[in-house]
Amino acid sequence: MSHPVPMNGKSRRLLLVSLGVILGISAGLLLLIGLDPSWLPFQLAGMSPESPAVPEIDSPAPDFSLKTISGDTATLSDYAGRVVLINYWATWCLPCRAEMPLLQQYAERYGDDLVVLAINNGEPADEVEAFIRELDLTLPVLLDPEETVTQLYRIRGFPTTLFIDRDGKIRYQHIGILNEGQLVSYLADLGIIE
Repeated sequence: MSHPVPMNGKSRRLLLVSLGVILGISAGLLLLIGLDPSWLPFQLAGMSPESPAVPEIDSPAPDFSLKTISGDTATLSDYAGRVVLINYWATWCLPCRAEMPLLQQYAERYGDDLVVLAINNGEPADEVEAFIRELDLTLPVLLDPEETVTQLYRIRGFPTTLFIDRDGKIRYQHIGILNEGQLVSYLADLGIIE
């Protein structure tokens, strides 16, 4: 009959740290799977093998229709021939709040050539309306209550901004807050700013 070997303090700490790492990784994986299974291979996520993981740069932007905060319907293809900036955001997102006045300013300045669509991700309309009033926004704010467009474009974080050219192709995807220099650079490349 064998007897267990007593563990010293160093071995016990190593075992506890190892168990903590394993539990942390397991919990993280369960959280990812529970919140967003689309990162899994397409067979597990219910996607077809032909579906791209992310709409690709220089490919046509998938069309969509969403209700605006005022109840109208906005359809991406209605803006064919114009440069479209699509900004995915949420009211709780501090970088979103910080960049929104800049987007409003450029929407006003280049409104004839540039369409700015601010797509809110799944929040109640009253929270979105309060945000709009607080920042005095007049640019089109679209509601994505079921997160269908957010999922269609495989948006993973906020803010994320897509730039679609006059031919309806995705030219750039910017993840994180946009500063004015970056925005000017994108818009200059798309022919909005000389």
